[in-house]
Amino acid sequence: MKTFKLRNWHISDAENLNKYANNFNISKNLTDAFPHPYTIDHAHNFINMVTAKDPNTVFAIEINDVAAGGIGLHPQQDIYRKNAELGYWLGEPFWGHGIITQAINQIVEFGFTHLDINRIFARPFGSNIASQRVLEKAGFVLEASFYKTLIKNGEYEDELVYAKRKNY
Repeated sequence: MKTFKLRNWHISDAENLNKYANNFNISKNLTDAFPHPYTIDHAHNFINMVTAKDPNTVFAIEINDVAAGGIGLHPQQDIYRKNAELGYWLGEPFWGHGIITQAINQIVEFGFTHLDINRIFARPFGSNIASQRVLEKAGFVLEASFYKTLIKNGEYEDELVYAKRKNY
């Protein structure tokens, strides 16, 4: 298993962010807000956006001193304010080493310790079996399944909702 750490993004990560994020196999499983192709300008804009957050809830996944993926919690508002959505991705060369499961466990601990939330949820596509398995390994439970509610790359996708609760 490869070692990794979660850390803040730095503008110096832009080149590696561009290198690993510019991959259709990653973008096909994420919302359209994660563009493909992923340019160096996208990388700079993303890093500037997340480093301006206070508190910071979006982190780089560093492997071998290189930012090779990202993970973050997105606190919700209004009546959903005790919830945060989890998002994550990892550069394809690092898939299959258990890194994302461990990173999810770390960000969940961070969220329940530092944010005023009781539930963390993720919404993988129905076709993204690997992400579903990772969430299950991290203790998330399938709460809901919505048939063909999303459109990605011209195809309808099922939307699944997995969650982990602080007090359960």
